[in-house]
Amino acid sequence: MIPEFCVFYGVLTFSWIEFLWEQYLTLRQRRVYKTTDKIPERLTGVLDVETFNKAKSYGIDKNSFSIAEEWFHMIISTGFICLNGFTLLWNFSKYCLIETRYYDSEIMTSCVFLLCMNTLGTLMSLPISAYSTFIIEEKHGFNKQNLNFFVKDKIKNFLLVQVISLPITAAAITIVKWGGRYFFIWLWVFAVVTSLFIMTVYPEFIAPLFDKYTPLPDGVLKTKIEELAKQVKFPLYKIYIVEGSKRSAHSNAYFYGFFNNKRIVLYDTLLKDSKDIMNNKTIIEDNAQGDKIEEKGKGMNDEEILAVLGHELGHWKLNHILFYLIISQVFLSFSIQVDFCLILQYIFVSGKFIRYVICLWMVV
Repeated sequence: MIPEFCVFYGVLTFSWIEFLWEQYLTLRQRRVYKTTDKIPERLTGVLDVETFNKAKSYGIDKNSFSIAEEWFHMIISTGFICLNGFTLLWNFSKYCLIETRYYDSEIMTSCVFLLCMNTLGTLMSLPISAYSTFIIEEKHGFNKQNLNFFVKDKIKNFLLVQVISLPITAAAITIVKWGGRYFFIWLWVFAVVTSLFIMTVYPEFIAPLFDKYTPLPDGVLKTKIEELAKQVKFPLYKIYIVEGSKRSAHSNAYFYGFFNNKRIVLYDTLLKDSKDIMNNKTIIEDNAQGDKIEEKGKGMNDEEILAVLGHELGHWKLNHILFYLIISQVFLSFSIQVDFCLILQYIFVSGKFIRYVICLWMVV
């Protein structure tokens, strides 16, 4: 048997090697931001100097913030592991149930543990998320949230995570206890089924809890999108507009769905006069002089939107999504077998705690 300290420091060493490698890549990208003073030749005539300088400034600020954030998380994680934080939190979770009939319940203890971990993680991430939103994004004109919206969004997200993760954890622990020697096979099957299920229900039932989705009305743009879909034989079912402008000025587009029921989603920030489309009315606002002006919108024209969609449909045409799913499931299967059956048994002294960590990692 490999000595416990060898496995422990081996895991930490590997984590730090991976972290430092990613930091090296981030610093290389930072050097590109700093040293690129002219618009790339391929973008000449497409990108103006003002937009180029804004993009460069935003990239540098995001890069700097990313470096600081990653160092913060890595130091906290290393300290938590070295100070035996997982075991201490596990014992605290058992203490919380000491006066209840669930004191000896491994599933309930694990759920309390997960709730504590999620709470700590959320509290630590709040200042970072707030700085990113109200300092960096605000500085570059992308933030559209106010503090009230930000807090409500975080609370809603936290509650939703608990509703989803706690039952999954309880089910996973039950599978580990029931599965016997080959539990990892059943655990992997459960992980695959669960991930596919969440991918299916998220766009239909979870995403609308955070943003408003509206069908794209009939018109020239819808006709062009449908023609593009036919051209690449994309099985388009519906086209939606999501009200992302209440959160950020960033633009995006994506598709979802299995088999012949694909949906395309456009951020309203992509569209000119997006407010008219979302609300089915003309938007009139007061300018600084008190006169009435019509909202023109700052989105893209139809050809530019089709170019964005062409990129997204290219992922489907080249089977990138399917390839990612296969690779991720192979990696998950390998990790469950190697990481938990060979390594984690040396690190944690409690058999129950091993089962919890397996399930926690799978949920993450």
